[in-house]
Formats: sequence, structure tokens, C-alpha cells
Amino acid sequence: MSSGAVRHRAHLTNSDRVFFVWLYRMWPGLLRAVAILRPETIVRWHRRGFRAYWRWRSGSRPGRPKIANELRDLIREISLANPLWGAPHIHGELLMLGIDVAQSTVSKYMVRGRGPRGQTWSTFLCNHADAIASIDLFVVPTIAFKLLYAFVIVRHGRRLLVSIGVTAHPTGEWLARQILEAFPWDTAPDYLIRDRDRSYGEVFKRRVRSLGIRDRPISAGSQCAKNVANCSLERCFRGDYILDVLDGP
Repeated sequence: MSSGAVRHRAHLTNSDRVFFVWLYRMWPGLLRAVAILRPETIVRWHRRGFRAYWRWRSGSRPGRPKIANELRDLIREISLANPLWGAPHIHGELLMLGIDVAQSTVSKYMVRGRGPRGQTWSTFLCNHADAIASIDLFVVPTIAFKLLYAFVIVRHGRRLLVSIGVTAHPTGEWLARQILEAFPWDTAPDYLIRDRDRSYGEVFKRRVRSLGIRDRPISAGSQCAKNVANCSLERCFRGDYILDVLDGP
């Protein structure tokens, strides 16, 4: 790092000066190899390296593969012929026909009915904010480019952070234990909002039902629910939590 890139002079204590003098006496060529960097610079370099590493691991073609126009037309035709079918139902019918496609893809290309059916997500969240909790799993990269998974639980009424847990293997048993520890006795919320991550298996769902919580997974096409329920989780805690993991041992 060139000296011109340093905006402010580093403040050294007497102990720091004695330490660097000792290093210079032991290794005279040290000045040509050592540079003082700000913590923000190290974190920025790490993030760039993390993106480059996983871009290399993922191959040269980013994103999901494109689906054929015939499949798009088929999804639209099925949704028009069966207006009461949602994305999970159409996805199941396609799987029985031997067509392997993601449910989110079905939700993207299906034709939706006009007007909301029943209570909208925004109305539901406003009416039951004090009785709702949201959970989310997000990825935290380590300094060695390993992946950890942070599990966050937030009460919506006052945006209260209930629990944060981190693991390298987010199994259904581990997630169920986090829910049990976060809501002891009669503190469980009435509703639990989450995405449809496959980590939430049957063990997790049974634990939620045993606590008297109504499980409310977000559908792939519900943009309102995603914005309100999950954005607050990542926006409030993700950046600080990543820095804590990088600064940890």
C-alpha cells in the first residue's frame, strides 16, 4: 500500500514504538514488507475476495438456467384454466408430468387472478403486529471463505430482537431447539412468518405446532410479505453480525 493512500497518520503509543523498534532490530527489512491498514479496508478486501472465490466455484454462467418458452406457455395455460390453483398446486402437477421446475419459477410465470383474495399480507401484518414473530436464515462468510448460517428471531410489535444463533449445519433439529429456547413457557407468539427454506423440516414444524404457534410460510410470489417480514431482519442485523463473525476468533 503506497503512503499516498493513507489519509490520516496512525496514532502510536510508546508501547507500539518500542515494539516496532524491536521488530526493526530483529528484521531490518521489515519496513519494506509491513503496511498499516484500516479495519474497513481489510473487510472490503475480504468481501471482494469472497465474491470472486464463489464466482469461480459457481462456474462462468451466473444465475438460473432459462426455461423454454413452451414451459412458460404451459404454466400460463394451466393457471388460466384453473384460477383457484396456486403455485404449489401447479408445481405439483408439473412434477407428476415429469417436468422438473422450481416452485418460484411457477409463481413467476403463472397468471394471477384480479384483486386480492381475502385478507392481504399488509393488512394481516398491521392487524397482528404484536402477535407476530419472524425468523430468517442468512449466510455469514468467514475469513477463510467458509459459510456459517445465522438464525434470527424478531418480534414485530416493537422490532425486538429475540435470539441470534449461528451454526455451520442448520438442521431441522437445531432450528427447532432455537425456537424452543427463544419462547419459553407462555411467551410464544400467535403467528410465525418465515420463508420456504428446506431447512425447516418436519421436526421444526412439529415443534412450532406444539408451542401453539400458527406457522405462516411466505409464498414465492408474495413480494409485500417479503419486504415487510424479512427486510427488517437483514437490514437491521446482517451487516453488524457479519463484522462480529469476522472480528471473532
